Amino acid sequence: MPQYILAFLFAFLITYLLTPLVKKMAIRTGAVDIPDSADEGRRIHIRPTPRLGGLAIYLGFMLPALTLLPREGERLYGLLLGATLILLLGIADDYRNLSPRVKLAGQVLAALVFIFMGNRVIWLSNPWAEGAHDAMWHIGSWSIPLTLLWMVGITNTLNLIDGLDGLAAGVTAIASVTLLLVALQEGQVTIVLLTAALAGSTLGFLPYNFNPAQIFMGDTGSLFLGFVLAGIAVQGALKSATVIALAVPILALGLPILDTFLAIVRRYHNGSPIFQADRQHLHHRLLERGLSQRQAVLFLYSISGVFGMGALAITEVRGRFGLFALAFAVLAFFLNLRRLKQFDIRGKNLKG
Repeated sequence: MPQYILAFLFAFLITYLLTPLVKKMAIRTGAVDIPDSADEGRRIHIRPTPRLGGLAIYLGFMLPALTLLPREGERLYGLLLGATLILLLGIADDYRNLSPRVKLAGQVLAALVFIFMGNRVIWLSNPWAEGAHDAMWHIGSWSIPLTLLWMVGITNTLNLIDGLDGLAAGVTAIASVTLLLVALQEGQVTIVLLTAALAGSTLGFLPYNFNPAQIFMGDTGSLFLGFVLAGIAVQGALKSATVIALAVPILALGLPILDTFLAIVRRYHNGSPIFQADRQHLHHRLLERGLSQRQAVLFLYSISGVFGMGALAITEVRGRFGLFALAFAVLAFFLNLRRLKQFDIRGKNLKG
């Protein structure tokens, strides 16, 4: 049996078996999501639900990572250590509701640990290069701030999209499988095993998290998943210094990335704080159109799946043609968002 299949099954079973235990612990220790009057109009759930489910996802991912992965020095441990710091931040937030500034500071700290243990993108290929001497771009000192921005940004995109039962877990699973297939094409053994373990852990959690959810992953899960996906993308780019190598994770995570970008633009336009919640995300628009939670989540799964297939397609097309394919896929997605009036930033500003 291939190692990545073993990693997937191992992660799936661990998460599936541990989630009920984590649920009991969350209830006993008070890690429960309780809607109140201040949440009216934004909250979709009306009954108390335990959170902290991300702890089961973390254990399901980490155990295969520590037992099956080949040892590659401090880069791998940088990812695992940074992910552990993010997990602790999420646990603290699920219990104490940390302020946005404290959460941001914790994310920056975890990202810096990841970066200074050897994980940063230094080279990019130039798709318009006409000779070997200018085929690569050296980012130089920009590698640290750009990698930091990537890590913190993707961490928050998964956190913000976690608004419907099973949405963040399912989107992460789709993105993980996409990156896994690309890594298989490139022969990146470590990335294959990491993405297999991540896909297995999220799918092992999904039976308990799909509507109606028995448990939420909480910030413990959404921050962890975003950080790990961002870190895997950086490690993949380290071994394949191409524009396409960075375009693949951007496209695979196109749904949460663009939803987050539009949220920032919308809140800035409305004069609201960037970190203030509202009811204008894509999944909220789908519910307003009459879709049930399950229908909305399945629809968003299908969008993520299409983007995943687009990411796989551009790996077969190199250079400027790959960039044209990427631009076409993004344009198609923007047109679909326009149909859902997702660009109507003058709409209701329902504050949470």
